[in-house]
Amino acid sequence: MGDNRERLDVAAPASLRTPLRLPHKALMGAGPVNADPRVLLAGSLPILGHMHPETIAVMDEIKEGLQYAFQTKNPVTLCLSCAGHGGMEASLSNVLEPGDVAVIAVSGLWGHRAADMATRHGARVVLLETPLGQPVSLEAAEEALAKHRPRLLFLVQCESSTSALQPLEGFGPLCHRYGALLVVDAVASLGGAPLWTDRWELDVVYTGSQKALNAPPGLAPITFSPRAMQRIEARKKPCSVYYWDVRVLGDYWGCFGRPRIYHHTCPITLFLALREALAIFASESLTATWRRHADAAQRLYDGLDRLGLGLSLFVEDPRHRTPTLTAVKVPPSVDPASVLRTAISRHGVEIGGGLGPTAGRIFRIGLFGVHANPMTVDMVLRVLEDSIKNPISVSKL
Repeated sequence: MGDNRERLDVAAPASLRTPLRLPHKALMGAGPVNADPRVLLAGSLPILGHMHPETIAVMDEIKEGLQYAFQTKNPVTLCLSCAGHGGMEASLSNVLEPGDVAVIAVSGLWGHRAADMATRHGARVVLLETPLGQPVSLEAAEEALAKHRPRLLFLVQCESSTSALQPLEGFGPLCHRYGALLVVDAVASLGGAPLWTDRWELDVVYTGSQKALNAPPGLAPITFSPRAMQRIEARKKPCSVYYWDVRVLGDYWGCFGRPRIYHHTCPITLFLALREALAIFASESLTATWRRHADAAQRLYDGLDRLGLGLSLFVEDPRHRTPTLTAVKVPPSVDPASVLRTAISRHGVEIGGGLGPTAGRIFRIGLFGVHANPMTVDMVLRVLEDSIKNPISVSKL
């Protein structure tokens, strides 16, 4: 009997004939990081429609959890269906109009990325640069604000390319004295380092789901202050990107007290996982989580010193180290690529390398969420020691 199937131009790929299997890896780099089993289980729950009442209820619970994590009462607190880069783009594109001035603090990769985005949206960008590993001072910020009278000042709380912590207290009132908004990137810090959105008068803050919140990547929580919303409502033209327009997206999330409207088909599976991650996060309490991250980071610092392998911290001032992520200088005698290769190949442990201006210069060790505990710190110290002392050569792979 002949084969009546239509001949296809492209055959079914042989690579898809078997079920997917993946090894377990300890993700100890700059993110994403491992998730709690409860979070992973939530991702296997039934898929719901994007306007189903159960979906709306989950979104409301996520919003409450994010208000807790951000420490804000902002009604416009929601989750973007995108990675952290989308949070950066949404922050800038909603606030900035063509011709506006934006002062962007640059002390690593992410300030440059924000400057690129702001320029694409027609803003005139002024870079406020500091040496790698050092934050912006209030004095330097005030000088830039007084001189340029910008629409916004952009700061990164944790510059993940260096692991430097940017102090935020005092910058909000300073910006507001000069008629500017304060936009903060908290992708690598929220949940692991103190952040008070309302208390510190931060206007727009965004993060990523895949770091200290311990949810899968693909979501960007964000919050807009009433002051930021006044600016957005006063725009001469709508936000240039429909997908990021918070005035439209906010109705999907019920931020304005109006009926819910369709905006896009949300990634409900990611929402379910984030909801569970936030539930775990809230059950511990925010202050306890901050303390746990600080304790784990100090244990890592002490352990690196005890190893005696010439390892030193990239950020020299203890006040400016982020507890979620630690940058370690690569000793001159060590090949960083071989160390990272050995850690993942022999131990199944990912340790991050440098990024952007620090590529090849540092190791980056993440202690996000579930990894901020003594056992995990001791484990990564053992792996780092072995990978430096007994690296795997390329020829043995």
